[in-house]
This record gives sequence, C-alpha cells and structure tokens, in this order.
Amino acid sequence: MLLKTFGWSFGITVVGLALAGVLWGLKGMAIVAILSVLEISLSFDNAVINAGILRKMNAFWQKIFLTVGVLIAVFGMRLVFPIVIVAITAKISPVEAVKVAIQDPNRYQSLVTAAHPAIAAFGGIFLLMIFLDFIFEAREHQWLAWLERPLAKLGKLDMLSVVISLALLVVTSTTLATNVAHHGGDKSATVLLSGVLGLVTYLVVGGVSGYFEDRLEDDDEEDEADDADEADDADEAGAGVSPVKAASGASAVGLAGRAAFFMFLYLEVIDASFSFDGVIGAFAITNDIFELALGLGIGAMYIRSLTVFLVRKGTLDDYVYLEHGAHYAIGALAVILLVTIKFQINEVITGLVGVVLIATSYWSSVVRNRRLGESSEQSNDKAEVTSGV
Repeated sequence: MLLKTFGWSFGITVVGLALAGVLWGLKGMAIVAILSVLEISLSFDNAVINAGILRKMNAFWQKIFLTVGVLIAVFGMRLVFPIVIVAITAKISPVEAVKVAIQDPNRYQSLVTAAHPAIAAFGGIFLLMIFLDFIFEAREHQWLAWLERPLAKLGKLDMLSVVISLALLVVTSTTLATNVAHHGGDKSATVLLSGVLGLVTYLVVGGVSGYFEDRLEDDDEEDEADDADEADDADEAGAGVSPVKAASGASAVGLAGRAAFFMFLYLEVIDASFSFDGVIGAFAITNDIFELALGLGIGAMYIRSLTVFLVRKGTLDDYVYLEHGAHYAIGALAVILLVTIKFQINEVITGLVGVVLIATSYWSSVVRNRRLGESSEQSNDKAEVTSGV
C-alpha cells in the first residue's frame, strides 16, 4: 500500500536529487532536499483538504489528479506560474521573463516578490472562503463544540462568509496595503481587485462543482425511490434494463463527470493558493528558478501521494477531527497571507501553525476513538453479565 501510493514520489526524489548533484553538486542536492521538506511542511494541511474532496471522486479522477494534476502542480504552479506573474506585473513578454529568471535571478526574485500583495490577496480570500464555509456549516462531528455550535447557527444567514470576506478585504486594502515599502508603496487598489477575483473564483468554481454534485445526489435518491417501478417496466418490456433506467444511468455518468471535473479545477485553484506562499518562502533559500522548481516539485509529489494515501486508508473517516484541524490551519494561513502584504512572517511560523493544528486535531481524534472503544467494551461486558444471569 505504502510503496504503491508513494512509489512515484520516491522515484522522483531519487532522480531529482541525482540530477541536482550532477548540475549543482552536493550544495545543490542539499538545497533541493531542503526545498522539498519546506514544501511538504507548508502544504500538509493542503493534503488533508484535498483528501476530503478527492474521496468523492472515482478511481479515474483520482488517477487524473495524480498524473495531470501533478504536471500542473510541478511545472505549472512551481515553474510557469511565477514566470507568468513576473511577465504581467513587470509588463514584459513571457520570453523576456524566462530570460530574466535564468540570466538575472536577483531581479527575478525581486519581481516575484513585488507581485506578492496581489497573490496574497487572491489566495488569502480564496482560502478564507474555504475556512468560513466549513465552520458555518452544521456538522455531525464537532471538534471545538463551544465555538462551532454557535458559528453553525450563524451560518444559517445566507452569504455570511461572503460578507465577512469582503469586509476583511476592505480593511486589509485600506490599512495593510496603503503603505507597503518593500513592495513598492500603495497597493490598495491591487489588493482590493485581486481579493475580489479570488472571491469570484471561489464562488464560480466551487459553486459549479457543488451544483453538479447536488444534482448527482438528487438523481441517486430518485433512482433509489424508482427502483421498483423501473424493475416492473423492465419485466413488461422483456428486457434486462428499462429505457428509463438506462437514460437515468447515462445522465448520472454525465453529471458525475462534470462534477468531478469542476472538483478537479477546485483542487488546482486550492493548490495554487498554497503554492505561491511556498515559492515566496523558497527565495530565502535560493533564487535559482530550476532549483526552486525541482525542490518544490518533489515536495508537491509527496503532497499528491499523501492525499491519495489518506483517501485509500479512510483516514478522514477514522480520525474525524483531522479535517477540522486542516480547515483551521487554512483559516490561519489565509490570515497570515493577508498580513504578509505589509509584514514579513517567517515561513517556519507558517508551517508550524498548520502542523500544530493538524497534530492537535489528530490527537483529539485518537482520544475520541479510545473513549468510544472503552464505552463499547463496557456495553459488551454489561450485556454478557445480563445474559449470564
């Protein structure tokens, strides 16, 4: 199970480190290894969130996530995306941006860093919406019940998460973004526009995905309710499958495909929101574009494999508070991203916040499972005593 899920990650790690050794020597290997660990530590909560979405998909779309999704994550978000951002913000062609990245790494680093307020606003608001929609939804299991119960009641107000996100965005753009010395002065308009685009992206991609998912669930319920009638129709027609059931099955397949496609897009946008924070942090280690892409790409491979491992092991079902911890970590990251528009926060702090929250939620899940196990054993003992009397 472990080798099957992480086999590609192990293989890419060996090849990547060997390539780094050939190109840059032992120092290059060390830099690539450090970047890989940095990416994994910063994006562990991303894997838990991804697993919560991926477990709704079938084996085909899970495979797409591990193949096409990896290509997008490694080459798209860690290599191409920063270059595109540099081209847009510096108003140069993509070809010129590539030349700058290769020939003048220091300038490339400064251009990528200058784009940070826009990316932080986009990613921060997108991740904040994920967090708010999670805590405002009534759930069967509650980790911090004293907080989550009243928030679930507040969540009955329509569009509350949108209102809070927009209010926070306005506050951010009028305070943190007005005088950003290390990013070129006043960025209030840029931050406001980028944050609105992040909100719109979440509403469109998440909304369309949720629409098809709801349609699919409704069709499944209708199919179960109509099973008896369709069986009668099949007997009367003298065929194994009734025309109604065949049409319904084809419709369900279509809806499932569309729902999974938009969920896939949703996953990629989440990854984008996480990845740029890692790219910015990686510049503290190196500004060589190829070392960045190789190290962060190896880390991204492990996040992908870890996502699938969590799905196949049913970890989120066994440890019910793990998803809560990941969402709280996302909420913390969203706030950190917005704060970094003006203030610099060490990546170690960002990574530790996520790790601590997820580790705490995992331990809470373990304690819950032990308590339930002890209760079950006591119930069985009582039953045995009663039957023996």
